[in-house]
Amino acid sequence: MATAPHSRPPVPTPAPPPTLITSVQRALMLLEAVGAHADGAPAKQLARETGLPLPTAYHLLRTLTYEGYLRREQGVFVLGEAVGRLARGEALQNRRSKIVTSLAHWRDTIGVPVYFAVYRDGEIELVSVSDTPTAPAVDEWADFRETGHAHAIGQCLLSQLDERDRRDHLDRHPVQPITPYTVRDGRALLSRLRTAERTQPVVERQEYALGTVCAAIPITAGSAAATMAISVPSHQEQRLMPAVDRLRQEVGRLFNSLAFSISI
Repeated sequence: MATAPHSRPPVPTPAPPPTLITSVQRALMLLEAVGAHADGAPAKQLARETGLPLPTAYHLLRTLTYEGYLRREQGVFVLGEAVGRLARGEALQNRRSKIVTSLAHWRDTIGVPVYFAVYRDGEIELVSVSDTPTAPAVDEWADFRETGHAHAIGQCLLSQLDERDRRDHLDRHPVQPITPYTVRDGRALLSRLRTAERTQPVVERQEYALGTVCAAIPITAGSAAATMAISVPSHQEQRLMPAVDRLRQEVGRLFNSLAFSISI
């Protein structure tokens, strides 16, 4: 009895090449060509350098100009403001990446979650948090922006503001007790903030989250306010001040490693 021939596995079909949008490629070529000329270049020269038909180059140059990526000045095209926004966006992303990397370093060195926040446009903004499964950050169970009176980050930022800006913030985000330990009213909070020493850490014990104690150190650059903070479980409170002292000692080095810019 004859045996059936072994069947061969099907040969996989090669994946199709990625679809490229030609007009986007050509537009990027033109942007690069314009960027190579500090004083700009006319359409005919750009078409020649990119190998594009002149009508195609004209069409794309008009589109790029309309969208703000190019400007036409005295018959030549130069880079527009939109390109600058892209560059600033890349710089912003680089700064944020440095912040994330630096916070992770201190998280691992000190063994606690590390937070970085700023006060911008009248609001508390938590920029970055670095934690681990064994040292988790505090859950933002109540909006940090609306509960600045209750956590060390918010109290530290508010302590750096003048009286008018503090009152404005509390008018928009009134003091509300959210745990049995939260400051009871705006008057008590303002009194606490007035007596806070600007260079000292702000400590908060279970005012925002039961079972957690936090400390925040002020970081001021010109008129802008920022803070770095840490948190530990309340049963480990003895770790809090040594950890924040370590962070304070290293904060100058941290600024240098971040090429710090408060404009993030």
